[in-house]
Amino acid sequence: MDQSAVNGAQAFYFEEFGITDTWLQGLLNGAPYLCSALIGCWMNVPLNSRFGRRGTIFISCFISFAASFWMALAHTWWNLLLARFFLGFAVGAKSSTTPVYAAESTPKTIRGALTMQWQTWTAFGIMLGFVVSVAFQDITVPSWAGYPQWRWMVASTAIPPMFVCAQVYLCPESPRWYMEKNRYMDAFGSMEALRFSKVQAARDMYYAAKLLEAEEASRSTRGSIFHEFFGIRRNRRAAQSAFFVMFMQQFCGVNVIAYYSTKIFTDANFPINQALLVSLGTGIVNWVFAVPAIYTIDTFGRRNLLLTTFPLMGLMLLFTGFSFLAQNDEIRLALVTTGIYLFMVIYSPGEGPVPFTYSAEAFPLYIRDTGMSFATATCWGFNFIISLTWPSLVDAFSNPGGFAWYACWNFFGFVYAYFLLPETKGLTLEELDAVFDVGNREHARYYMQKLPWYFRKWILRADVDPYPALYQLQQDVPDDHYPVADEKKGKRASSDDGERGHGMLQ
Repeated sequence: MDQSAVNGAQAFYFEEFGITDTWLQGLLNGAPYLCSALIGCWMNVPLNSRFGRRGTIFISCFISFAASFWMALAHTWWNLLLARFFLGFAVGAKSSTTPVYAAESTPKTIRGALTMQWQTWTAFGIMLGFVVSVAFQDITVPSWAGYPQWRWMVASTAIPPMFVCAQVYLCPESPRWYMEKNRYMDAFGSMEALRFSKVQAARDMYYAAKLLEAEEASRSTRGSIFHEFFGIRRNRRAAQSAFFVMFMQQFCGVNVIAYYSTKIFTDANFPINQALLVSLGTGIVNWVFAVPAIYTIDTFGRRNLLLTTFPLMGLMLLFTGFSFLAQNDEIRLALVTTGIYLFMVIYSPGEGPVPFTYSAEAFPLYIRDTGMSFATATCWGFNFIISLTWPSLVDAFSNPGGFAWYACWNFFGFVYAYFLLPETKGLTLEELDAVFDVGNREHARYYMQKLPWYFRKWILRADVDPYPALYQLQQDVPDDHYPVADEKKGKRASSDDGERGHGMLQ
């Protein structure tokens, strides 16, 4: 809601403060994400260590609540800039913590569906931001404000965090956070509240605890956090994959629409009131079409959702960009609106829910807070770059050029995801050690060799045998598949530096 309320508000506060420089406009809009990338996301580690998942969410929502009123009362552009920068402390901390909290609390079979609730209700908040932009566009009080519309728009964003602050402590704390603190009785009480029965709670608790013991034993001889993060292949692959999905969430172009759709529609010759209303439509589409991913993210899979949606998003951005070249006003308006709406339809079940879900489950527990801070800092850092550069990009290359730039990134995302992005659906957080222990070259070689199989199956529609899996978990492998001879054949999954693998390569 903080993000998209600015979409309508900026049309008024740029006018009130006389801001015409495109770089300053971009800086003002992107200030929260600059703070998030530089400071807010990294506050996740000490806050989670001291206050837990719930405490971090409470603190960040209180900051968001206070920042909304500060922005609404700002009397100069630099005061508004400071208020929006302060908001970044909340944006960074809560976006680093909430998906992790969900991922640590849910069973593996529905972890994707429940963790992606973060994105489902992010989309709902984006829609609310457009709603208040439409609702307050004609308001004229208080009389002392030159353009009071935008003040009501940003002040209304204080309402959702107020409700979260009031309710977050009604939820159980993350069991894995308790286990990390050696508070196993508290962990079991929390797990019991999150499962249907004590038997299920005991099963999941025991399984997670034993894998965490093995994880702790395997890292007893390791060094600095930098080495843990980038020197170990399993963690390095997780960081690389989280970086990619977070980078592409921004450079797929969606937040150009979230932040600047009102300006885009006015550039297409919409009046301001109609531009705000049509922008509301993008928010509604974004939320409604995020709902199907609650089912598909755990059945179709994270990776497959990205492979399906990346090329389609690229095509829709090209369609939208070149629609600005239409000479007839009515045709141009219809084409631009259609292109943007179709883009949001495709984005919402794909690159919308996947990044935060994927990043929250990619890292082992002992560096999960740092890993999620890294992932969300990547997201908000590139978010800031988009906010800062879009006005100047349009000035230099016009709308067709700007949309074509982000279309190309979507096509790049498809190629990268196919060759280098592992799938994570249906596995426990600890079992993912085996998945991320497969190196880049081996992963890319496997999918290069699989291309003819895809061609025969999906293009020629031939009846083909199942393709051998890249990896499989130990519990899926017969006991007689573990002799030393197999290890000599290179089938055993382990990292180059002795990290314990929880799976096997086929």
